Amino acid sequence: MKRLLLSLLLVLPLGVCAKSHISNPDVKSLQVVVNANWLAPAVMRLGSQDVLTVAFDELSHDYHRYIYRLEHCEADWTPSEGVFESDWLEGFNGNTIDDYEHSTNTIIPYTHYQLQLPNDRCRLKLSGNYRLHVLDEDDDEREVLVAEFMVTEQTMKLSMSVTANTDIDTHQSHQQVAMSLNYGSLPVTNPDEQIYAVVTQNNQERQQRCGLAPTITTLNGLEWSHHRQLIFDAGNEYRKFEVLDVSHPTMGIDHITWDGENYQAYPYVDEPRPNYLYDEDANGAFCIRNSDNSYNDTHSEYVWVNFRLRAPEGLDVYISGRWTTEATAAYRMQYDASQRLYTASILLKQGYYNYQYLLHTDELLPSEGSYYQTENHYQAFIYYKGTTDRTWRLTCVHDTAVE
Repeated sequence: MKRLLLSLLLVLPLGVCAKSHISNPDVKSLQVVVNANWLAPAVMRLGSQDVLTVAFDELSHDYHRYIYRLEHCEADWTPSEGVFESDWLEGFNGNTIDDYEHSTNTIIPYTHYQLQLPNDRCRLKLSGNYRLHVLDEDDDEREVLVAEFMVTEQTMKLSMSVTANTDIDTHQSHQQVAMSLNYGSLPVTNPDEQIYAVVTQNNQERQQRCGLAPTITTLNGLEWSHHRQLIFDAGNEYRKFEVLDVSHPTMGIDHITWDGENYQAYPYVDEPRPNYLYDEDANGAFCIRNSDNSYNDTHSEYVWVNFRLRAPEGLDVYISGRWTTEATAAYRMQYDASQRLYTASILLKQGYYNYQYLLHTDELLPSEGSYYQTENHYQAFIYYKGTTDRTWRLTCVHDTAVE
């Protein structure tokens, strides 16, 4: 087992993860979704009718000539160097984003841009990890954002289960994943060099386990059972709010004001959570929409959302969700001694948002609690590199919830 783990460590580094992010402060609301399913990770199936949509706003009505460039990446998200572009792309790279529309009757003007894959200019031919760069041709091709997504073959079969009966506690604060992989028709002669497994909780970067050595190896597959690396802090349900109408508060909002220039929305003050309380959430996801649920992309307002958290002074607290794609500093909270609260004001487009509080950006704030009942979702990604392959292929993606 030690030899197997060492071999995996040599093949790919552990803990490497990519994340969609914005690098221009005038760009907001980055969405990367497949088949309009905003709840699921951005994963397409190779050769299917799946459609990836990458959408974002630029905070003006000025036209920007944006182009997008694709690159294929290895299982650890480093750019693939062993393959040619023609191996994974049919068509052309470096295409313009021609689908754009100005906002209508909004306080803050913006232009909504979007692109879809596949399209009549390019189509993907190979499974794996992909990184899409959006560049502004009017600004010396400066990069404004990066969107990551995956393409899977589903040529291997994986079963997963999650339980609160773990190898370190039972029905307390942890959950444990078990998996069984069947190679299907793919030839695997050296699994420690040909198989690379990744498991995430709620598609979170900080809750990702990479390069997992199996506990059992058979002729037809691998098993991960009673695996210490597959024990996760259960955490708590995400907090949530919804800004649907700027004229009155909606779910999770205490009050909305107009300061003469912008709308200011105030979610209820978030208190410590000493006990588990079930609350249906979307595991960190978000959805842009307004009260009419029509013309959501161009009629929805941008609102300053004022987060308030009650916690002891002296902590390094950040807000986190699948929508926190700007620079980390944008989500850092400041302590207000007069209110005895941590506060942060973030410009967000109308919609439904899930969020949680982190300590030092990489661990859940202790006052959020960790309870075995939390309804987390776990995603597994199985990468494969055949003896003649020059890059890692994504052969299986599976999603399951805690039992």
